[in-house]
Amino acid sequence: MSLGTGETGLASWYGPDFHGRRTSSGEIYDMYQLTAAHRELPLGTWIMVTNLTTGRSVELRVNDRGPFVLDRILDVSYAAGRLLGMIAPGVIPVRVVVTRLAPGDGPEPAGLSVRYTVQVGSFASEPNARSLEQSLRGSFPDVEVVRRVVGGDAYFRVRVGNFARRPEALTLAERLAARGLSVVIMERDR
Repeated sequence: MSLGTGETGLASWYGPDFHGRRTSSGEIYDMYQLTAAHRELPLGTWIMVTNLTTGRSVELRVNDRGPFVLDRILDVSYAAGRLLGMIAPGVIPVRVVVTRLAPGDGPEPAGLSVRYTVQVGSFASEPNARSLEQSLRGSFPDVEVVRRVVGGDAYFRVRVGNFARRPEALTLAERLAARGLSVVIMERDR
């Protein structure tokens, strides 16, 4: 999404279980700060989130990846959830609009919109994918599990990184391969 554009979908909140843990941005998650987790927006992007049921809105900074539940587009901090009136229901319909781009994340030049990631595993079992994700998170905070359905079967792909240039992905792939992982550099899904 670019400045001023948005999306609509379901959001949930996350709090005590993650409080004090490292986020994908490398920051320590503080459930009392106004932050959010999004699968694709650049870390550091500011978004306006509106509860479509109540009309309440709050501006949040994206500092984490998620949510990891398929039908949701956003996870918000406990503090944001309180302001949006979503603690009791847990999941609400929202509108998300980009209000400020991440630092250094201006408009992409024409023809350079491809992003790269390094896939280190693909599993039929989500717990196996999550186990690999957790084992990598300390060294590679931008690790994520992506669910894909192929031929009616679900697969859980473990991917690390989000790079504008293939050589950057190659550098990471070499580090991961040195740990004994099978690596595949691929274009990121948008």
